[in-house]
Amino acid sequence: MVAGIAIRLATAEDATGIAALSRIAIESGLPWRWTPTRVRRCIADAASNVVVAHVGGSPLGFAIMKYGDDTAHLLLMAVHRDARRRGAGRAMLAWLEQVAQAAGIGRIRLEARHDNEDALRFYSRLGFVQMALSHGYYAPGIDAVVLERRLAAR
Repeated sequence: MVAGIAIRLATAEDATGIAALSRIAIESGLPWRWTPTRVRRCIADAASNVVVAHVGGSPLGFAIMKYGDDTAHLLLMAVHRDARRRGAGRAMLAWLEQVAQAAGIGRIRLEARHDNEDALRFYSRLGFVQMALSHGYYAPGIDAVVLERRLAAR
């Protein structure tokens, strides 16, 4: 666990770094879809939160969540390779979950690459369960595991 992890809302200035981390950590081998322009749109979207985890001035990772009436969709989350397994992902998800609960949302849904065993273990430890397999979700031959977790009622 990294001491002093802080979570803050991202600004437009964070978009390039977020997009670059997405390209390396998530979109490796895929067409680049989470460009700085797309990330900026999420930052400006009132139905979404984009957060950055950091210690001091050093960014550790980011997460993007879109909120619906009943379900929040974790669109994207990544932590720098050298900062993994220290609590940044868990801290960002907890922050976003609190917002969802305050809005009366009952569940969080996300997709993870079927071949990303680390991510699947991480989400499983946090209580997410597999709901479906989405064939070709990321690209032809690259499937997604659809995961969901119900939130505790307030």
